[in-house]
Amino acid sequence: MKIKLKNIDLESLVRKNVKTMRPYSSARDEFSELNTDNMVFLDANENPFENGLNRYPDPHQRALKEVLAEIKNVSTQNILVGNGSDEVLDLLFRAFCEPNVDNIITLPPTYGMYGVLANLNAIKNKKIILTDEFQPNVNSILNRVNENTKIIFLCSPNNPTGNTFSDESILRILNEFNGLVVIDEAYIEFSDKPTWLKRISEFENLVIVQTLSKAYGMAGLRLGLLFASTDIITVLEKIKPPYNVNSVSQNLAIEKLASLKYIYEIEEIKEEREKVMKALVCCKVVTEIFPSETNFILFKVDNATFQYNQFLENGIVVRNRSNDSLCRSCLRITIGTPKENEKVIELLKNLKNV
Repeated sequence: MKIKLKNIDLESLVRKNVKTMRPYSSARDEFSELNTDNMVFLDANENPFENGLNRYPDPHQRALKEVLAEIKNVSTQNILVGNGSDEVLDLLFRAFCEPNVDNIITLPPTYGMYGVLANLNAIKNKKIILTDEFQPNVNSILNRVNENTKIIFLCSPNNPTGNTFSDESILRILNEFNGLVVIDEAYIEFSDKPTWLKRISEFENLVIVQTLSKAYGMAGLRLGLLFASTDIITVLEKIKPPYNVNSVSQNLAIEKLASLKYIYEIEEIKEEREKVMKALVCCKVVTEIFPSETNFILFKVDNATFQYNQFLENGIVVRNRSNDSLCRSCLRITIGTPKENEKVIELLKNLKNV
């Protein structure tokens, strides 16, 4: 079946070898799971003695997807779960980008793994620097598109700048680009703007990437989420490793998602963000502070290396982003606990000039 994607078929975006390949069939894919209560599992060469971890995990993460579907208000068929966001991003390259032929577009300063994955998969990365307001230069982006441009990556809220992209810019790219538009929403829970997740039914080329590592507080579990049309999900499921998410991560995520604790933590982080922002305004070495819709703040100082070392000498680790486009002499600080933030605020009062 051919699926229309604007003026082209979705099939035309998929790599030829992916279209013709047969996915690996794991042992648990080869029988119907109508009733497994009394099943004797002798199909996967597992150690039969029960210890809680002797069985392979559900390759399709069904129980976790049911919980996520309810929280995100989408169908389980629109969800792909990965071993961190990096895995689901890598799967996009592997499924849709032909090595040494195709290209992608990224918008520096942005999340560095897009470029790393492009290099890893031998895909040309066309970099279109954001405007001085940290917004996409849509005309430049669309002018750089050619027949081999498969994906445009939009990180919104953006890392490291902390801002979201305008709806007008995103809509224009979605409507005028005949390829996949990936919106990375790793920090969306900290923003007052709504997620684009509700619009995947409107745009067959829209892919949303989220994570349980930030607002949900599960960075240690390494769980990335990708939302898209069922046709895109089907392609990605075809090439993903059979047991890519371990059972410990699946079960702990289900357990933690049952709590509303993370919702209150988000509000507290946003309140703490404002406290740190006010302290930065009063800091004599800070020359500019950029608005944030994330759990971090990007700010410019008189000398990033000098100030970074002052933070370090006082037991606080921040990020020096000076090598990123448009981020000369900038530091990025994550919002911590109230106690940690108090230590930051006290240090800001006493930072020395170069």
